[in-house]
Amino acid sequence: MKKTYHFIFVLFLSLSCKNGINEISLNEKASIKTEVNTLINNWHKAASEAKFNQYFGLMDSISVFIGTDASENWGKKEFKEFSKPYFDSGKAWSFKPLERNIYINKTGDFVWFDELLTTWMGTCRGSGVLEKNKKSWKIKHYVLSVSIPNNDVQAVISAKKKMIQYSSINL
Repeated sequence: MKKTYHFIFVLFLSLSCKNGINEISLNEKASIKTEVNTLINNWHKAASEAKFNQYFGLMDSISVFIGTDASENWGKKEFKEFSKPYFDSGKAWSFKPLERNIYINKTGDFVWFDELLTTWMGTCRGSGVLEKNKKSWKIKHYVLSVSIPNNDVQAVISAKKKMIQYSSINL
């Protein structure tokens, strides 16, 4: 009988504490969205102004950047090495957000987002993950994708098949 009461008490306690997770308020969510929007906008701005240290300073030490080419899966160190000549020339890249959606975990220390961007490649999609350590947000993961209208997908598939055939000839 004592075990039954103990079980009920523990069950009640765990349900009333929302599984031990303190959820953030709507005001905190709004504040986080503002912080994250500002960080991502500053990140894109740093690239467009070729500010190497500012750009990479917003990325976590173990961050990953995945570009539009299948070979572009870089850790931060490799991405810095690849990007340095572009920044040094004063012309990195310019991504201007058209829209952005930000999603926040229950404790407010982890966000993920997706965005549509205007770029030199036309409209692209970016998506990423940020984590808050101590008091600052850092980009952990970012993926850039070229968006292709559904009506044009077959032409892209054909181009990729030709490229695969061409590269297999040169092996």
